[in-house]
Amino acid sequence: MFGEVLHDVEVDVAASQAWRLYGSLELAKIIQKGLSHMVEKIELLGDGGVGTILQLTLIGGQEECRSKLLPKRFLTIDNEKYIEEVEALEGGLLELGFNHYRVCFEIIEKGKDSYIIKSKVEYDANEETTSLTSTIPSLQLEAIIGVAKDYLLKTKNE
Repeated sequence: MFGEVLHDVEVDVAASQAWRLYGSLELAKIIQKGLSHMVEKIELLGDGGVGTILQLTLIGGQEECRSKLLPKRFLTIDNEKYIEEVEALEGGLLELGFNHYRVCFEIIEKGKDSYIIKSKVEYDANEETTSLTSTIPSLQLEAIIGVAKDYLLKTKNE
């Protein structure tokens, strides 16, 4: 079963400031800190560009995932269009019945000091996974965007 989940949020921060976070390895550090109750550590294999592997290690107790290591690969990082795409390689959601799982973030300038973050999860899931497809992708997007938004608003005038 193919599907996608869309999530758009407007933030009162300049798009260029937002991209400095989303288009860099800094976002991984912010996610680890902001979601410290779920993410034990994040390691990067590569230079931060396309092809870099981002390995998230979940804290024990995430019973739904047998594997605590969740590698993801950067597919697209477009510094002109402010687009980033990441694809799950193994573990986590793929163990739960997702055959394909890709996350895309696009930052669209709305005004001098505001942007819209358009996020999308594209997935292909087994029929047995249907109950998860309505919650997991949207919860993941909301968590990441929420942590990034809080950080950007807090550091807006620094």
